[in-house]
Amino acid sequence: MVAGTGANSTWEAIELTRAAATAGADACLLVTPYYNRPTQRGLFEHFKAINDAVAVPQILYNVPGRTAVDMSNDTVVRLAELDNIVGIKDATGDLARGVDLIQRCGEVLAIYSGDDPTAMELMLAGGNGNISVTANVAPALMAQLCALSLAGERAQAEVVNARLAPLNKALFVESNPIPVKWALNQRGLIGDGIRLPLTTLDERYHTEVLEAMAAAGV
Repeated sequence: MVAGTGANSTWEAIELTRAAATAGADACLLVTPYYNRPTQRGLFEHFKAINDAVAVPQILYNVPGRTAVDMSNDTVVRLAELDNIVGIKDATGDLARGVDLIQRCGEVLAIYSGDDPTAMELMLAGGNGNISVTANVAPALMAQLCALSLAGERAQAEVVNARLAPLNKALFVESNPIPVKWALNQRGLIGDGIRLPLTTLDERYHTEVLEAMAAAGV
C-alpha cells in the first residue's frame, strides 16, 4: 500500500507521511509542492526534510502538467542519495528524461512511469514499472503490459499496448480522474458521485470512453 502524502506545505507533508507510516503504509508517494512553485533548492530541501523526519520508503512524484513545478533530473539525482527516498514516479511523458534518470541513478532509485502512453517504452528502456491511471479501469491488461515490458518482450508488449492506447487517450478527454470515475461507474464498481470541483463526465465523451473500454476488453 502506497499512500499519497504530498503537500505544498513541508510541515503538512511531514505530518501526512508520519500518519501514513503509523497506519502501516508500505511507502508514501510525495508529489512536488504545487502552486507555490519552489526553486530546485527548495524542492531538494522539502523532500530532504520529509526524508529526515519519517523513516518510511518514499517515492517522489514529478507531474509538472498538474503542479506547475518541474523537478529537474539533477535534483532527483541528489535526492536519490538520501536513505528513505527509494523511487520516482516520472509523469513528464518525456522519455529522454526518463532514460537519463535510469542511466544516472537507476541503480539506487526505482524509476516508475507515471504516463501511460509512454510507459511501455520507459520499462523497455530499464524502468521499474508503471504507476498507472489506466490500470484503474483495465488492471489485468495493464499488468500484462508491465510484465511483458519488464521482461523485454517488445513484440508482445506492443500488441497489448495497442489495445490500451485508445483507453490511455480516452481517460484524459476531461481532467483526470473524471473519466476514470465514470468508467468505473459503468463497470459497476463505484457510485456515480464525484466531489466538487470535479463534475461527472460530459455526455459528449461517453461513447469515446465506452469504445475505448471495449477495445481493452472491459
